[in-house]
Amino acid sequence: MKIGYVCTNYNNTGYTREAARSLLKNEGHQFRVVVVDNHSDEENVEALKNLAREFQQVELILNKENVGYFRGLNLGIRQLRASQPDIHMMVVGNNDLVFPADFAESIRRNSPLFEKYPVISPDIVTLDGVHQNPHVISKIGKFREFIYNLYYANYYVAIAIRRVAKLTRSFTDRSDETHHEVAQEIYQGYGACYVLGPVFFRHFEELWAPSFLMHEEYFLSKQLSDKGLSVYYEPSIRVQHRCHGAMATITGRKAWEAGRAAQKIYRQHVRIFG
Repeated sequence: MKIGYVCTNYNNTGYTREAARSLLKNEGHQFRVVVVDNHSDEENVEALKNLAREFQQVELILNKENVGYFRGLNLGIRQLRASQPDIHMMVVGNNDLVFPADFAESIRRNSPLFEKYPVISPDIVTLDGVHQNPHVISKIGKFREFIYNLYYANYYVAIAIRRVAKLTRSFTDRSDETHHEVAQEIYQGYGACYVLGPVFFRHFEELWAPSFLMHEEYFLSKQLSDKGLSVYYEPSIRVQHRCHGAMATITGRKAWEAGRAAQKIYRQHVRIFG
């Protein structure tokens, strides 16, 4: 099976190297990796060039500006589809992933799912064993939506909400992820990793990317639902996530500002009441 992998990189090439190397260690399959660099510093760009020289399966897109997450992935998707039109399975997501030795084989075993679903969301597990999928199984409650509005109303309010959420996590966290052993259709899959199959590319050229960063889970789900399609969560496809590694080089304030901009777009489509 031929599998593509597209990820973004921003001043954290060490993660990209580990992700690419772990994927390429999967035996019995062919791979093509496209790394989209969002204008990293010279040291990280040079490290990417060394990675591409070491592995002929890796190609680079070196942006002159930071175009964001899904928009960056779209650049890689376009390049991969143009250079490798026979690749119909494409892993897209963060660069802070580590792929197990049977990752490609788990995709092959689930080939029938890709005949029905455009996007498969894998079991994403952090280094400390937390399962991040299924991210949202059916919907987000009105109270939580209200808290999101408060969170993006003011940066210092957001800091306070984060502190409260940390203290009350045991009883305020959503319980969706506790169903990580159950394969099922879901509303949103966690944005760190998706597997796009042939059904996706029959309907779409790329990911819907109205924001620079944040709320990608919703934007993908809406893109699919507008065509009567949905995301499927499959726990037998698993990947390890070095959680927040991809965001470590972005300050908390900038991440919040990007989230607030994405929230404004989100609220054009999802309202708490009505």
